[in-house]
Amino acid sequence: MPRKIFALLCAAILVLAGCSAPADSPSLASVSETVPAPLSAGQTLVIERASTSSKKVSAGPKLNGPKATTMLKSLSVKGKAAATGYNRNKKFGNGWKDFDKDKCDERQDTLSRDMSKVKFKDRKKCTVASGTLNDKYTGKRINWKVKSGSVDIDHVVALKNAWISGAQKLSQSQRQALANDPLNLIAADASANRQKGEKNTAEWLPKNKSFRCQYVATQISVKKKYALSVTKPEKNAMTKVLNSCRNQKGAKVTAIKPAGSTPKTTPKKKTTKSPGTVKGTVHPGSYCKNVDKGKRGKSAAGKLYTCKYDANGKLRWRA
Repeated sequence: MPRKIFALLCAAILVLAGCSAPADSPSLASVSETVPAPLSAGQTLVIERASTSSKKVSAGPKLNGPKATTMLKSLSVKGKAAATGYNRNKKFGNGWKDFDKDKCDERQDTLSRDMSKVKFKDRKKCTVASGTLNDKYTGKRINWKVKSGSVDIDHVVALKNAWISGAQKLSQSQRQALANDPLNLIAADASANRQKGEKNTAEWLPKNKSFRCQYVATQISVKKKYALSVTKPEKNAMTKVLNSCRNQKGAKVTAIKPAGSTPKTTPKKKTTKSPGTVKGTVHPGSYCKNVDKGKRGKSAAGKLYTCKYDANGKLRWRA
C-alpha cells in the first residue's frame, strides 16, 4: 500500500478512536498554571528571602575590647549640661543614614543583625519584611513584621542624653555618626524603649537583669568613643551593675576629638595702668627725662604736671 494512503488511514483511525497525549507531556492547562498572573495597578513585587536561620541571635553590638570597669574610670564626671538648643533632627540628622557604606540604612542593618528568621522585601536584601527578636530589654520573644509597631531601634545612649553630656561640642557630622553608629543601636521591644526615653543608667535599667552588664558596657563604650561624660549618680549606678560582672568587656574604640565650634569667650577688657609719679618737686615747663615720659610730678605749689612732648618734640613738664 502506498505510504501516503497508509498515513491517511492511520490519521482517520486516531480521530475516530480519540487520542491522548503521553503521560509525561504537560497539558495546556498545567502549563497555563505555571505562568504568573500580571501585577495589578499599584501592586508591588514582594520577594522574601531568608537571611538568617532559626538559630537564636543575640541582639546588640559585639563587645570584645578592654574591661568595661577600666573604660568607665577614664570617663569624665560632670553634671548635666542645659538641654538648650537640643533638636533631634537638626542636631543629629533627619532620618537614618548608611553609616557602614553598605547601601542599606542603619535601621535595616540593625533589624537584620539582631533578629533570626529574617525575610527581606527586596532583591538586594536591604529592607527587612519580618523576623524574630529575642528582646534583650524584656527577655520576650517577638515575632515582628513591618508596620506591627512592636520593635523599635533604640539608641543605647539616648540622643538627648548625649546632647547634655558633651555632644554639643561635637560637629554636625560627628553627631550624625553617633546617631547611626551600630555600636549605639539595638533592636528592642517598643514599649520598653519608650519607657526608657532619654534616661541614663541611674534612672533606668532593662527589666531583663541578665542583659544589664552588656547594656551598661555598651553605654560606656559609646560615651568613651564620642567623648561624652557621665554624672556622678550615673557612674555609681554603672559601677554597681559591673560589680556583678567584673570581667564584662566593652567595645574596642578610639575616642574622637570633638570638632564642634568652640564657645565664644568674652574678650578681656584692657586695663590701663595709672601713670607713675616722680619723687620730689618738678618745675613747670622744664625739660624731663625719657625715663619719666608719661609720669606725673608735683610742683612746689602742689599742682600736677605730666612729662610729655611739646610742639617741638621736646619732653617737658606740662599741665
